[in-house]
Amino acid sequence: MNILEFTLLVWLSSATAGFLGALTGLGGGVVLVPLLTIVFGVDIRYAIGASLVSVIATSSGAASAYVKEGYTNLRLGMFLEVATTFGAITGATIAAFVPTRILAVVFGFVLLYSAYLSRQPRSEHADDTPPDPLATRLKLNSTYPTPESEQPYNVRAVPVGFSLMFVAGVLSGLLGIGSGALKVLAMDQFMRIPFKVSTTTSNFMIGVTAAASAGVYLKRGYIDPGLAMPVMLGVLLGALLGARVLVKARVDVLRNIFSIVIVLLAIQMIYNGFLGRI
Repeated sequence: MNILEFTLLVWLSSATAGFLGALTGLGGGVVLVPLLTIVFGVDIRYAIGASLVSVIATSSGAASAYVKEGYTNLRLGMFLEVATTFGAITGATIAAFVPTRILAVVFGFVLLYSAYLSRQPRSEHADDTPPDPLATRLKLNSTYPTPESEQPYNVRAVPVGFSLMFVAGVLSGLLGIGSGALKVLAMDQFMRIPFKVSTTTSNFMIGVTAAASAGVYLKRGYIDPGLAMPVMLGVLLGALLGARVLVKARVDVLRNIFSIVIVLLAIQMIYNGFLGRI
């Protein structure tokens, strides 16, 4: 395989990853890190560096469209981003000292359980239970567009969600995956936010999280422009296409895609963790 063929294959694979990342709120890194390391034989550190750049591209491409459509909860995203940014810096800093293969196995099992939770039946729209007092104080409750009208929703379990966002940031810094899976699940299952809002807000957040980690990887020389450029361009194209599809997609279809992707990710994480490939 020559350089041109390698670049084209990486670009096409990255476009697919970006499309899935935008649809599910996971970020393209969940597909890219295993893909680059297993299929293309890229060193895991450089794969993580390219993945972090791609996550920034995913967020930039998809988030702008979601904000324009009115789905993203900007106030909530910026509040939770405080936790994920500190977590990302922490994870990237200790990445050289923590055995990531053990963390990958644990994360894989957490994702399997998360896939089970995401498959539990739940109404698309928020229920009428009272919001978290802290959410009310911080003005985190909002609305999102539906075919009928603007649908209001309340944010719940703010301290739990904030704590999980720190964990998501640490995982992002350690594994270079954006940790969108944990972010979406924290907002969907614990904070009880509508799924489309969880997905779009996650897309908005992962770029900032990845940028915090990418700075550390760039300083260590693990971001190769020759690899990062086709990855970024492919993911950006896929993210823009995914953003157009999500707005019109049915929630049950999105949940099915989300579950399938994180189950595949979990299997990859567990398998590669046991073999010491990550």
